[in-house]
Amino acid sequence: MTLPGVLPDHEIRALHDAGAIRSDAPLAEGQVQPASLDLRLGPRAWRVRASFLAGAGRRVEERLAEFAMHEISLEGGAVLERGCVYLAPLQEALRLPPGLSAAANAKSSTGRLDLFTRLVTDRGVEFDTIPEGYEGPLYAEISPRAFSVLVRPGARLNQIRFRRGRAALDDEALVALHAEARLVDGEARIDGGLAFSVDLAPREGGIVGWRALDNAPLIDLDRIGHYAPEEFFAPVRPLAGGGVILDPGAFYILVSREAVHVPPLFAAEMTPYMAVAGEFRVHYAGFFDPGFGHAEAGGAGARGVLEVRCHEAPFALEHGQVVGRLVYERMTSRPAALYGAGLRSNYQGQGLKLAKQFRQAAHGPHDAR
Repeated sequence: MTLPGVLPDHEIRALHDAGAIRSDAPLAEGQVQPASLDLRLGPRAWRVRASFLAGAGRRVEERLAEFAMHEISLEGGAVLERGCVYLAPLQEALRLPPGLSAAANAKSSTGRLDLFTRLVTDRGVEFDTIPEGYEGPLYAEISPRAFSVLVRPGARLNQIRFRRGRAALDDEALVALHAEARLVDGEARIDGGLAFSVDLAPREGGIVGWRALDNAPLIDLDRIGHYAPEEFFAPVRPLAGGGVILDPGAFYILVSREAVHVPPLFAAEMTPYMAVAGEFRVHYAGFFDPGFGHAEAGGAGARGVLEVRCHEAPFALEHGQVVGRLVYERMTSRPAALYGAGLRSNYQGQGLKLAKQFRQAAHGPHDAR
């Protein structure tokens, strides 16, 4: 019997071996995650004048004739400029069997750099969504928002998750799972998923977050633990009365008040926050792998880092305000490896942590609470 759910690492490898996932090069070490596959940039990209979808019955290659401004070689490294939009073919392509669909999302480090990335497919009418039976190439739309970045072929900016049937837990099942496995360290507020709130209580140094600086230096994505946070971010401290005011157009790194736990037989996804509840967007990177914050994988609950961009009007964000929800999904089987268990996962047990390209700040709350 074929069970519905999210496919784990060993089933993803089997898909690759069977030709359902095709790649220009062999899978790299660490490319297969517990419940997702990292996607790699190919050797070229195009600067495009607008974001676009292929549309029903059309191929991305056809639409490039309308939108491409010039082609860029990524060999040896190329700069993707802040405020511009690029489209890059990926090294991976798909030939999905019936009954199997997929969804994509930015990787954690991509989101924390305010590097807006979405998956585009032939005949696609939605970003980041791959229907059952899709056969064709994959493309990454890349739009650096806060920082210009240096990228090379093989860079992994987004990831793909494969699903068979309906995997999401309804609220009743989520209540039962929390009673069994304790999904958050505090009260579980469950309504259309597990709600989480923002932590604006100051800790060491009085800092509650980071705000991206204008006109910061270039970031080479291959340099890990290299950059000083203070050259790219200003610390955010709460107002005298508590809370912070988000400025329009600004990008912030904040953290959830709750320490989150994803048990081994489940995956989770952060859902977009509804605009009717505030003038801001939370999250670019929404996938939480099995084992995130799980004690067996070296975690003790891990707080979710929030990538926040304010929209048209300044917005007063309060401590403990609900800013999003986690939707939990069943796995078809337990992954061979859990997040953080021998995988050199960058964000297990995290607190308020910047992307892996940065050195740990000399001050600020990095506890995992």
